[in-house]
Formats: sequence, C-alpha cells, structure tokens
Amino acid sequence: MSTHLTTFEGSVIDAIREAITTKIRDANVEVTGGGGHFSIVVVSTEFGDKNMLESQRLVYGAIAHLMKGDMAPVHAVDSLVTRVPS
Repeated sequence: MSTHLTTFEGSVIDAIREAITTKIRDANVEVTGGGGHFSIVVVSTEFGDKNMLESQRLVYGAIAHLMKGDMAPVHAVDSLVTRVPS
C-alpha cells in the first residue's frame, strides 16, 4: 500500500461509503484499499436505466469532494464496478 499525504481525519473508506449511499440511496457499497488508492463496487437499482459511463459518473459525482485538492484523501479510484442487483 502506498502512502498518500492528507489532512483528512477518520476512516476514508467509511467516508467514501457514506458519500455514495447518501447520493444513491439503495446502494450496496464495497470499498477496499488505502494510501489514497481505492477499489469500489456499487450495486444499485438506480443503474438499471443507465449505461456504464452514466453509472460511474453518479459514483464519481458522489465522491468528488473527497478527490479535490492536493491533500485529498482519495488520490485514485483504481477500480470502479457498477451493477444492478441480480
């Protein structure tokens, strides 16, 4: 795991999960990683009428505030998977 300097206090994984579930109400969110690099899987019925790019934009929009600035807690999303429940 790499080191990423940030002024963020608390659990970044929890902050990512909370930001996504606030924006996408029925989302089931799995976040792994650390050191500024994260992998995210989001399952939601809200993706049912959207293509992959539209679904990913929803997720990135939800966490954009965690990616802004030089000391942002999220430096990169290494993997983002969005899908509807099976």
